[in-house]
Amino acid sequence: MTDKHDPVMAVSPAAQAAFDHDWTLAELLPAGERARLLDMLAPLVGAPLELVDGDAPPAEPGRHAVAVAVDIEALGWLLGPPEHAAALAGAAGLLRQILLARQRYHMASALHVQSVQADFDALREKHRALEKSEARYRELAAQLEARVAEQVGVIETRQRQLYQAERLAGIAQLAAGMAHEINNPIGFVRSNLNSARGYLRQLGEALQAAEGGDAQALKKIDAEFLLADFADLLKDSIDGVDRVAAIVRDLKGFSNVDRDEQAVIDLRASLDELCRLLGPRLPRDAQLTGEGEAARQFPCRPGHLQQALFNILDNAIKAIGPGGRIVLRCSLEAGSQRIEVIDDGCGIAAADLPRVFDPFFTTRAVGAGIGLGLTLARDVILAQGGRIELHSQPGAGTRVDVRLPLETQG
Repeated sequence: MTDKHDPVMAVSPAAQAAFDHDWTLAELLPAGERARLLDMLAPLVGAPLELVDGDAPPAEPGRHAVAVAVDIEALGWLLGPPEHAAALAGAAGLLRQILLARQRYHMASALHVQSVQADFDALREKHRALEKSEARYRELAAQLEARVAEQVGVIETRQRQLYQAERLAGIAQLAAGMAHEINNPIGFVRSNLNSARGYLRQLGEALQAAEGGDAQALKKIDAEFLLADFADLLKDSIDGVDRVAAIVRDLKGFSNVDRDEQAVIDLRASLDELCRLLGPRLPRDAQLTGEGEAARQFPCRPGHLQQALFNILDNAIKAIGPGGRIVLRCSLEAGSQRIEVIDDGCGIAAADLPRVFDPFFTTRAVGAGIGLGLTLARDVILAQGGRIELHSQPGAGTRVDVRLPLETQG
């Protein structure tokens, strides 16, 4: 069986016809070339020559005929004087070689054309296959691009949901501490106002008695002491209200989701605000202190960055016990802001360190955490163009090292 794409084994009808064809003298040697060839052979023979097609010519006096055969079959006859018969035979042999060369040339030409045509057909077939493959590739690429865009949309939606969930969880955790912090000043403000109301009632009754003729009425109630103490009550109440206002302002700044767009903030003030918010959540006799230099003009997404730092500090608070210590250390380095959160808490086992940023991984007891705090912090810091590292030893505490660029990224 032959391969239709093999130019040697497969033979086209045109090439087969060139091999099987019964060639004629006119096909191998057209009339114009025949005359020129006879003119060149005549001097070799020494007499004029004539070349005729077909069967042997009739014998005539003074004319000798020699067959010009190709593949045994005579294609023509070379005619000349009988006295030059030997030279005439030699010329016929030379003519035969010329015709054989012509025949081989035509057959080789047919094979070459067939081979070129086969190669061309094979290339055309490959081109069609490539076009089909390319069309399929474009179709698959378009489908893949659509699926990637869809998955990116899903991931972005999930990230926003996780961010909001973690943020709401942080606000909910703050609410308990803030309730206690607000209740204290509200309690003594209310107590002061009740005392002030009693003082006003006593003063009012004394004034009425004085107007009725009792000159000692004001002395009986020690009006001078009441007025001085009343002023102290108002001052303490104003301080308590200012304390509540500061707590509300800090809490509002932390929970303001409208600040998630890019903005320039005072990072020092933002960190101080975080420390004040988290102060009530510290264990008994524990300390949270800030030190070092932070940028006063810092480009970031305020809500996202504050949530990330809140999560890191919250982890530190949960790691320490009564009397523990957390240091929020800041420093300005070449083109970046460095923030370190260092605690002397329980630390993290070496086997768990590679997984601390994995979603839903937590070293706490079941129900004590969902394992998204550090994941969210890492994502926010990477989106800001920074980096975060965590170093820890069991029983020796943990250090979280954050580096953030001082210029807006992209």
